[in-house]
Amino acid sequence: MKLILAPFSAAQTAACPYRLLDPQGQPIAWANDFLDAQHARQLSPRSLRAYAYDLLHFARWFQGQSHPLADLTESTLLDYVRHQLSQQPQPTPQTVNHRLTVIRCLYRFHTGLDIPGGRSHFQRVYTSRCPLGYGRPHRAVAFGLRLKEPRRVIQPLTAEQVTCFWDSFHTFRDLAVVGLMLLDGLRSCEILTLQLEDLKLAEAQLRVLGKGRKQRNLPLTGDIMGVLQNYLRLERPLTNSPSLFVSLKGRHRGHPMTPAGLRSLFRHHRLCSEVPAANPHRFRHTFGADMVRAGISLPALQHLMGHSQIHTTLLYVQLAPQDVWREYARAVANRASLISPRTP
Repeated sequence: MKLILAPFSAAQTAACPYRLLDPQGQPIAWANDFLDAQHARQLSPRSLRAYAYDLLHFARWFQGQSHPLADLTESTLLDYVRHQLSQQPQPTPQTVNHRLTVIRCLYRFHTGLDIPGGRSHFQRVYTSRCPLGYGRPHRAVAFGLRLKEPRRVIQPLTAEQVTCFWDSFHTFRDLAVVGLMLLDGLRSCEILTLQLEDLKLAEAQLRVLGKGRKQRNLPLTGDIMGVLQNYLRLERPLTNSPSLFVSLKGRHRGHPMTPAGLRSLFRHHRLCSEVPAANPHRFRHTFGADMVRAGISLPALQHLMGHSQIHTTLLYVQLAPQDVWREYARAVANRASLISPRTP
């Protein structure tokens, strides 16, 4: 039995643009009602798309279980996890955990309850405290199956890699795109949603619409302002599009830059510069790591990067191996100067 994910009619704007259909082309109500509710919450198109694909993967497995959704238990989820881990290529723990989270939200949406344990119980009690070490520790309870995720390690680009990649660009538009990622830490989706009205050159500021539709104002350096001004004055085609970054040539000239276009741009310049690690999010990581090395405060970095939780910002407080050795050499040199024998 095959399930397909199909775009919904654009005329019905009150409904989610993504629909789950059965092999006969009939809507799958329990999934589509949930997606419509998330659309009403004004989730971003990227989030809706991720939810829809997670539900599609679950529906393909669940339709062979011969159980109604109301009979779902943690034991059922355990069987679903085993099914995923038996697949090749095997999904990452982050992917599995995201699917489990969506299913729990789906169950709570339809029943108003948390998924019961069934034959398996994964409740655990742990001690939690502020990530900065402040306040008293308190007991917290986690419910539900969850895979252990490997610790995220931020791997920024080196100065040599950034220079090599930067030198491969020849248009002000492309330099502005990379510059905003490198000097202001913008995500690729934030780059694509920038509007002309978001650019405030007179105030050297940029208004950014981040995750969760949260706005933040970011400062613009003199260098990036110069690149943006040259792009607007010399390269940007005459167009009615309100988007800041548009296509410069071809049949889509003047149309907003698309995610596929941005991926193609980076793919081309990775080959030209021979820097295979250069991707949009790696430049954002480089910005965060550089700011930490420069001594910026964590609350300021949290605002600049648009993190909702400071736990995410703390990931950048990690020293790369070369930083460890550099700090070690400096400490050894200082120690040697302190304990060196005095001349009589």
